[in-house]
Amino acid sequence: MQKKIYIVRHCEAQGQPSESQLTEKGSKQAKYLVDFFSNAKIDRIMSSPFLRAIQSVEPLSEKTNIKIEIDERLSERTLSTTDLPDWYEKLKATFNDMELKFEGGESSQEAMNRIVNVVEEVFKSRTENTVIVSHGNIISLLLKEL
Repeated sequence: MQKKIYIVRHCEAQGQPSESQLTEKGSKQAKYLVDFFSNAKIDRIMSSPFLRAIQSVEPLSEKTNIKIEIDERLSERTLSTTDLPDWYEKLKATFNDMELKFEGGESSQEAMNRIVNVVEEVFKSRTENTVIVSHGNIISLLLKEL
């Protein structure tokens, strides 16, 4: 059995909080995903619990009649719970030092382990074709690992 795992970054959203919804453009992108996957056989859909990720895959779920499985491990990584004016520089530093952590945050290694565990479990499952919807930072860490 040849497995396929489609990794999808959520569509355009109104902000970063977990309850941020898709923009109008993001809603159009979510509908485009239905067209994109129209010739693919999808057996399973997994999503981050963040609203923007769920909304990104809802049209596909409705079209395929596949229930969205919410997995906390697909949540976006928290860089810090404090405001970091130089957050971008700090984020870059965490890609060079995978163990670097800021107050209340998660290291790149910890976040990468979460998403890698999900992908490994999908590979071990009986499911052939899975769509996983998550976030840019943690998907970048998955790609770094792969």
